[in-house]
Amino acid sequence: MLNEVTDKIVNVDQARSAGAKKLVEVNGRVQPGNRVVVVTDGTMPQIASDIVHAATGRGARVSLMEMPERGCDGQEPPGDIAAEMKLADVIFSPVRRSITHTRAMRAALDAGARAILMTAYTPDVMKSAALLETDFEAQIDVCRRVGKAFTEGKELRLRSPHGTDLRFSIAGRVANVLTAIPSPGELAPVPTIEVNVVPVYQTAVGRLVADASVPYLGIGVLTSPITCEIADGYIQSIQGGEQAERLRNDLESHRDRNCFNVAELGVGLNPHAELTGVMLEDEGVLGTIHIGIGTSLTLGGEITAPTHYDLLMWHPQIEVDGQLIIDNRKILL
Repeated sequence: MLNEVTDKIVNVDQARSAGAKKLVEVNGRVQPGNRVVVVTDGTMPQIASDIVHAATGRGARVSLMEMPERGCDGQEPPGDIAAEMKLADVIFSPVRRSITHTRAMRAALDAGARAILMTAYTPDVMKSAALLETDFEAQIDVCRRVGKAFTEGKELRLRSPHGTDLRFSIAGRVANVLTAIPSPGELAPVPTIEVNVVPVYQTAVGRLVADASVPYLGIGVLTSPITCEIADGYIQSIQGGEQAERLRNDLESHRDRNCFNVAELGVGLNPHAELTGVMLEDEGVLGTIHIGIGTSLTLGGEITAPTHYDLLMWHPQIEVDGQLIIDNRKILL
């Protein structure tokens, strides 16, 4: 029995190390001499250590920056860490609470950093098919086609069999094409592969029925739908069961209307991702979309808020300027 247990532990460690190696070499494209900053909050020390080890093995100059765990997603990192991020070639962020939608991350991207986002990573994500088996480069073409449709489009309509019917303008917006292999100035929520676009402020109107997951606040995979009525770009009401109440109570607790801003539409495009309740895998599941609410600044919008949460739904149909471009898992471009 001891040998069986030991073998299992070794196999898990090997898989986790393989995940770190892929994140560093394939997704981060870390090169000798690169300045790599690993930002962590002490909640996943082994994963942070694996990234440091893999990056050091590539000949990079690596800084491990540890901060206290943030109180909520979107809270700014300390000033010294923000300054270090701004000097980085590549950032890895194994943290429990997201620092993606922060001014510090925006400044680092503007300075040319490549960011590998690792919010709420677990050993399961490190050894998942979504990370280890996905050929990220093979998905680049479809990502670019969807991104081109969003960037060139003016009006978007989102529907689903479960009652979603949401419209908004995307005129003048530039899509974020997240291939999981970022260039300088780009971020990648690996193993998610997605393309997202920010609605023009105050143009979103209609109904959103989230029936897949809300991978924040401990909500995870949904046991009953969450229905949001939307007008003038903001969620006006949130209805559903206990999970809907948890979301609504958190948003209201911040006493900031911008928490209800419709900030993003993102399309999942990773064929190996599965719905688990973990943000960085859920948002890449092929056959889902997510509507981000709250901060849009990091994605190219104008709004800042104390939060940014994503509400996922199954079986989307997306029209751009009246043309159906996505029908569930089919990309019609």
